[in-house]
Amino acid sequence: EFRRVLFRSLSELLCNNEHLTLVKKLREFHLKTPEIFIFLDSLWQVMEGYTFIDLHRIVSRIYNDASERLESLLEFISRTHPLVKKQLMEVLPGELTNDAELELTEYAYTVLEELGIKLKVKDYKRKDVIKPDDIIDKELIFHDSELNQIETLQKLLQPDSFLQMQGRLKNKGLPTGVTVLMHGAPGTGKTEIAKQIAKQTGRELMHVNISQCKTMWYGESEKLIKKIFTEYNSYAKNSVHKPILFFNEADAIIGKRKELKGYNTEQTENTIQNILLEEIEIFDGILIATTNLINNIDVSFERRFLYKVAFKTPCTINRAKIWQLKLPDITDNQANELAECFHFSGGQIDNIIRKKEIEELLYGVSVSFDQIIEYCQEESLLKRNHTIGFKTLTASL
Repeated sequence: EFRRVLFRSLSELLCNNEHLTLVKKLREFHLKTPEIFIFLDSLWQVMEGYTFIDLHRIVSRIYNDASERLESLLEFISRTHPLVKKQLMEVLPGELTNDAELELTEYAYTVLEELGIKLKVKDYKRKDVIKPDDIIDKELIFHDSELNQIETLQKLLQPDSFLQMQGRLKNKGLPTGVTVLMHGAPGTGKTEIAKQIAKQTGRELMHVNISQCKTMWYGESEKLIKKIFTEYNSYAKNSVHKPILFFNEADAIIGKRKELKGYNTEQTENTIQNILLEEIEIFDGILIATTNLINNIDVSFERRFLYKVAFKTPCTINRAKIWQLKLPDITDNQANELAECFHFSGGQIDNIIRKKEIEELLYGVSVSFDQIIEYCQEESLLKRNHTIGFKTLTASL
């Protein structure tokens, strides 16, 4: 009954608005009322900000009968549905039939734009995508072992080299994706080098928010993982060069599997890992993941990463080079003193530089070398003695 009322109302609306350009265009495609409903409902969801439409949910709205729902779903999956055949909608299949999603095609966006319905904004910047031109050039100091692997990646991911590599591996029946795991202590340059590789190879960096992959809603996390790869593949189709899919601090989803004790959360986390393993196995793009906890990585992920780059805390010589790079006015002796006294990572040294810049901005006076030493003591949480009256207190700075 609901379906009849719904379709009758839609038919009346279409008949009463034949003068509208959108209605005229839909008539040209010779679509039936249910098909028009699905297209208009999808269009509304896109206008609300959704790029992908849950196929099962939209079909369930209009078909009460399970056999009719299944028939419609199979039409989409097999790409025999009129909306797909007329190139208005594209199907993004999932692991199961009810995981599949829909999206408007580029042709549909073009048709709508010709009708004055502009849904895509030129030069629109996605919040999760960093353009190579927006990445600031930075000189980074690494050990020779790290540099050798970084240079290999930069060479491999140059557009021409990458395409040649994929063609060669495909001809030999080998996986064509490039997956990289960067691991090491915090502040050793893992995140920054991923950005620099993107800039040097002219690729966009699609940043994944790991915290959003583990939602509180049971069953939704698995869909989110699949959606990450679906969105990446869709975005890559319209990119000049394959973007880099970037999982920063991926410990939460590549850590050791939980022992099942009957809790839904443990089952969900293991399911997420299974889906991630499957997606990486068939991945044909570029994936870079970082982790600070390499000893906690699940062994099943080791084979999935083609390159594994270990980042070490800088040695004394490299620390001195970093200090001189960040503070060009200090002497060689001062740089060596800082390097020997404070075993900092590059990220910690950056903290000192930021404090220095803030201090000079607020007070308009150049920061002395002694003040730099004080900042270092604060950064390293060294214990210092402070005398108050007759008591000596030890405080952790």
